[in-house]
Amino acid sequence: MADASRVAGVRSALVTRTTVRVPEAAVLVLHGGRSDGLGPPPRWNPAGARMRPFTRATARATRGDGVFVGEVRYRHRGWNGDRNDAALDARRALDELAQRVGEVPVVLVGHSMGGRAALRVAGHPLVRSVVALAPWCPEDEPVAHLHGRRLVLVHGDRDRTTRPDASWRFAVRATDAGARSCAVLMRGGDHAMLRRAADWHRLTVSLVTGLLGLTPLPPVVAEQLSGDAASPVTREW
Repeated sequence: MADASRVAGVRSALVTRTTVRVPEAAVLVLHGGRSDGLGPPPRWNPAGARMRPFTRATARATRGDGVFVGEVRYRHRGWNGDRNDAALDARRALDELAQRVGEVPVVLVGHSMGGRAALRVAGHPLVRSVVALAPWCPEDEPVAHLHGRRLVLVHGDRDRTTRPDASWRFAVRATDAGARSCAVLMRGGDHAMLRRAADWHRLTVSLVTGLLGLTPLPPVVAEQLSGDAASPVTREW
């Protein structure tokens, strides 16, 4: 169910996919985009469609557990340099979520540009964890705000759009800043997450439910996020 409401005359940044009577947690999904693009995402948006199976799978896996599931709606198709448009919309969505369901713990799931946006706004008081899929992690991406957050960065070794090694370096810097970080290498995975698609979906859902405390985290991640590891080690999936 898409929420097309407007907040103060501006279309809502929060799209509702599942509602619960008494929310105890929330998951927000952020799709990818472009480095530049001031136009709105098109009505048929492959980047958005790519994340729908993740949203649906998450909704199924958390049904009956008091978890609100939603998506972030972007006003612009691109990140657009210092404008940080995708991050601004992600922050708006989090603020709207707080107004709608209260102060519940949130897991963000973002792909590519959406992964960058999720990591950028992870300092928001509601956010506890981030699952970043093939994220866009520039070398100067800030990390100081990630203290106390749990981060899992998953990257395919066949990605030619964003760089796996940039994700690994980001995870190290985030850990040094006080985050609990884990990097997972998806063998044979590409940027669009079409290769080994079922494995991308299965791993993401298990990460989300594990970070919510509904199921055990995958063993390749649990040890790394336990707090005992001094620095992130790249795990393979």
